Amino acid sequence: MKALLTLVSALVLAGTAFAGEYPDISVAELKKAIADKQVTVLDVNGTAGFQKGHIPGAIDFKGSKGDIASKLPSDKSALVVAYCGGPTCGAYAAGAKAAKELGYTNVKHLSAGISGWMQAGEATEK
Repeated sequence: MKALLTLVSALVLAGTAFAGEYPDISVAELKKAIADKQVTVLDVNGTAGFQKGHIPGAIDFKGSKGDIASKLPSDKSALVVAYCGGPTCGAYAAGAKAAKELGYTNVKHLSAGISGWMQAGEATEK
C-alpha cells in the first residue's frame, strides 16, 4: 500500500510539474500586455498560417527560427508568449522551449491560440 501511495504521489507531482512548465495567459491579459508594449509574441502556426493572419506584432517563429535570438528582447525576464492554433494544438511548445533555452524566465502559453483570439473578436494582421 505504501508503494502504491508513493507511486501515485510521484505521478501527480510529475504531471503538475509538466503542466506548469509554461503557464497560460488569457486573451485579455495578452491584449493588455500588447497594448502596454510589455510582451514578445511568437506565432508557432507555421509561415503559411502566419501569412493568413496572426496576432498583431507577433513573430513568425518558423520563418525566424534560425535567427529567433535576435528577435527576442535583451531582458531575459521579459514576457514571451507562444501560441499556435488552439487549445488542442501543441506546436506552441517549440517556441516556448526555444525562448526558455535562450534563458527567458517569463515564458507563457496562450492556450486559446489564434482561434480563441479570433473568437474573442480580436483583430489579426496579415
